[in-house]
Amino acid sequence: MTQWTSDQLDKIGRAEEVQIASKRRDGTLRKPVTVWAVRHGDDIYVRSVRGPRGLWFRGTQERHEGRIRAGGVQQDVAFIDADDDVNKEVDAAYRAKYRRYAGSILNSVLTTGARSATIKLVPR
Repeated sequence: MTQWTSDQLDKIGRAEEVQIASKRRDGTLRKPVTVWAVRHGDDIYVRSVRGPRGLWFRGTQERHEGRIRAGGVQQDVAFIDADDDVNKEVDAAYRAKYRRYAGSILNSVLTTGARSATIKLVPR
């Protein structure tokens, strides 16, 4: 696996939304869905507001591979389950980036369920 470039990190980090598509078992991409993504340091994270029950999240767990598109960047990625110890920082990143949204909308990515479905995106 490779690392994000600083240009990719900046563009994805500034993008309002990310299109994410996981790979099926046969290697084809699923239909992309729109999610929020945040940058923390040199990493990019996404969460499922429905937690592990979210359909798109379950798709990421099959092959742990897919593709994202955001801010002019299109990149094949690996989906890595995030360590629990990063949740506090990822919460803070979501609050900072999406603070203009009403409480219930922003809070949807800050629930225990959403936190349990935090994925780190790693370029491939």
